[in-house]
Amino acid sequence: MSSVLELRPSTRIYPRVRHAIPEIEWPTFADDVDAIIELKKRRNAVVLAHNYQTPEIFHGVADIVGDSLALAREATQVEADVIVLAGVHFMAETAKLLNPSKTVLIPDLGAGCSLADSITPEDVRLLRQTYPGVPIVTYVNTSAAVKAESDICCTSGNARAVVESLGVERVIMLPDEYLAKNIAAETHVKVIAWAGHCEVHERFSAEEVRQLRDNYPGVVVLAHPECPPEVVAEADFAGSTAAMVSYVATRRPPRVVLLTECSMSDNVAADHPDLEFIRPCNLCPHMKRITLGNIRRALETMQHEVTIDPGIAARARLAVERMLAVK
Repeated sequence: MSSVLELRPSTRIYPRVRHAIPEIEWPTFADDVDAIIELKKRRNAVVLAHNYQTPEIFHGVADIVGDSLALAREATQVEADVIVLAGVHFMAETAKLLNPSKTVLIPDLGAGCSLADSITPEDVRLLRQTYPGVPIVTYVNTSAAVKAESDICCTSGNARAVVESLGVERVIMLPDEYLAKNIAAETHVKVIAWAGHCEVHERFSAEEVRQLRDNYPGVVVLAHPECPPEVVAEADFAGSTAAMVSYVATRRPPRVVLLTECSMSDNVAADHPDLEFIRPCNLCPHMKRITLGNIRRALETMQHEVTIDPGIAARARLAVERMLAVK
């Protein structure tokens, strides 16, 4: 490479993604990476990227990365004027809730979530009528309008702590049925579940886990708690994406499989090139709507800006802030 090319930010970034992106393909990403880095400076912007984003985003242009809880917490510390959320719509709404005076952009308005779509504010109000006085714990994978009807939010990383912090005998937990059942197995609190599912995690099966063990002797199986309970029961460990990252970093299993969205393995593998990652690939079609190209366009055009009705925002923000107060 010439000295001019070697000075490009994208050239310095490539070693972080070489395990996932062949060198011959990197030039197709490089121009967007360089442009985004320059646009971030010009706009005083940051990119927040979920763990399910592809490596060229996660390692290439993101300033803050993590699971839903980490992004929610970090969003409160952002000093930039503009936040670009490389994730799905409910995450961008959460960032806006916590940063009402900042401009929050989502690169593709179609980046939704099957789980968030499984419940409406009207559903929550009916649940209150059916179970009067029972606190409603709402997963962050929901719209701001649903959060506004709730008592407190949670993520997969802090769900048990949130449920137990309420000091009650039973709670309603929505919308993920499997997360609710997996948390119920860990606590004495009775958990009333809603029948929503993540289209990525519900596809894993206990039989698949057993087959992985047969095909890859000694493999350590880590499962996301949005997986069905029978999958979690077959796994060696279940936890949020952040907990999976921590497990790999501290336990260093020589051969490991992450039962979650498949870009996660690519991103974790960058930090652990000496470990073998088995990759059963369940893609999230919504996460994959976010690309370097539309992140660049978002910063060029300042679209698409996330807005929330002030009345809804105030109530939804309270539910999120209550979650963040739980230690």
